[in-house]
Amino acid sequence: MSIVQEFKDFALKGNVMDLAVGVIIGGAFSIIVNSLVKDLIMPLVGVVTGGLDFSNLFVKLGQIPPSFKGNPDSYKDLQTAGVAVLGYGAFITVLINFIILAFIIFLMVKFINNLRKHQEPPPAATPEDVLLLREIRDTLKNPSRI
Repeated sequence: MSIVQEFKDFALKGNVMDLAVGVIIGGAFSIIVNSLVKDLIMPLVGVVTGGLDFSNLFVKLGQIPPSFKGNPDSYKDLQTAGVAVLGYGAFITVLINFIILAFIIFLMVKFINNLRKHQEPPPAATPEDVLLLREIRDTLKNPSRI
């Protein structure tokens, strides 16, 4: 079998195609969750915390160059200028994104598992011959029952 044929067989298997579809949908879903956090949740958190903007929380690690023309209190301006900054506020935002995404995926898997549970047929009844063989086996193990 040629390498091209082996690759074709691998790429066209159902699991690989399912994985590809899952990755594409996951990427699109990630954009939705990012928007949810950035545009809806973080502003609410900001209001609750008195206007705290997580995206602008940082610790400056490097020196600001003399040619810097931006706001020294702006995380984005300092990053653009190449100043070393530890952006823990951006990390908090990404962490919130992850928690929300993980929770939504958990709910989806739970929902799908519930659907599967209701669709599974009940286990088949044990055939009569198997029941009879079990009874004979048990009788042979304990001859005093005869």
